[in-house]
Amino acid sequence: MLASGPAADLVSELSIDPDSSQVRPASEWLEREGHALGIPPEQIARLDICLNEVFANVLDHGGSSARSAPIGLRLARKGELDGADATLTVTDAGTAFDPLAVPPRSRPQTLAETRLGGLGLVMVRANADSLSYEYADGRNQLTIGVRWSKAQS
Repeated sequence: MLASGPAADLVSELSIDPDSSQVRPASEWLEREGHALGIPPEQIARLDICLNEVFANVLDHGGSSARSAPIGLRLARKGELDGADATLTVTDAGTAFDPLAVPPRSRPQTLAETRLGGLGLVMVRANADSLSYEYADGRNQLTIGVRWSKAQS
């Protein structure tokens, strides 16, 4: 559903079941709605990587409460004179977890220091221009932002 708000923000929202079978429909929604909002394909792809990582983390680490209520997705685009930005907000009912409080993972210096897994936050941080987190009304709210210049759109 598209909506228009103050400062010419363009918004689309979706509520999905907390189930791994919903990853593909969520990605398809992001691509379709991102295109409709005028978000460049490269930025949609960055947001999609983040969406997939966050979705997997909610399901794997959010506890039983994460699977008890729908996951909310909100895609917004805002244009400015020098460029534009898009944000994807993911809300879930899982255990409160602030991913911004987790220190960035250091690069292993030896093979013995290498750990399997745990790259979800690394991927999100690498693909996002901005991240913000809030826990409100019993829900995690992670907002992932990407930005581009007029020349890139």
